[in-house]
Amino acid sequence: MRTPLVAGNWKMNLIRAEAEALVEALKPAADATSGVEVVVCPAYTSLAAAVAAAQGSAIAIGGQNCHYKENGAFTGEISPQMLLDTGCTWVIIGHSERRTLFQEADEILNEKLRFAIESGLKVMFCIGETLEERESGDMNTVLTRQVIEGLKGLSELDFEQISIAYEPVWAIGTGVTASPEQAQEAHAFVRNLVAREHGDFVAQALRIQYGGSVKPDNVVELMSQPDVDGSLVGGASLTAESFSAIIEGSTPQ
Repeated sequence: MRTPLVAGNWKMNLIRAEAEALVEALKPAADATSGVEVVVCPAYTSLAAAVAAAQGSAIAIGGQNCHYKENGAFTGEISPQMLLDTGCTWVIIGHSERRTLFQEADEILNEKLRFAIESGLKVMFCIGETLEERESGDMNTVLTRQVIEGLKGLSELDFEQISIAYEPVWAIGTGVTASPEQAQEAHAFVRNLVAREHGDFVAQALRIQYGGSVKPDNVVELMSQPDVDGSLVGGASLTAESFSAIIEGSTPQ
């Protein structure tokens, strides 16, 4: 059985004191909910404070992005080694906002993914189609490209450090959520694609999270789907009440 992975992507929100307070407030739910792995991904300036606040709890800390080099003349970037130095164990790579706002292509994301794993970080690798791509019937073509190009060159051992986060772009921050049936259809497609490319053993062990307007009132139904193995939560992870409810609602039934 795959352990659900519930992660909060705080994006460009919360200064250090707010991040510390939120981590503290999330501890009871994270520590009491057995069988769920919990990660929060604060802004870079709050990482060290979040790591300190999470000490001794079930909460792990991750970065929201990283570069594909250890160091160098890359103004404004952060390396996996820097994330590890703050105490992070996870990183998000390929979020739709990185793909669309910052034009990060599949080739670059694959380079980031492989270097992050090589450096010792675990990775939530994001994929997902836009509304235009879904409505035009290109959803599976887009997901196929993102999976094949994004996961190129990975070994079976590498996959132990990865979760895929399926995030339909049309559902991120819009309040619109893919139905449980739509989420399951996409997740099953991705799992079958990974099986074809990397083998059934890898595919069956791989966790596939759903991301896109996950809330306390829809998480149980989403998590009831056989190929939904957790969530990557945006806005609803910014308050202890809602994110704690999502953690609790993700408990394996």
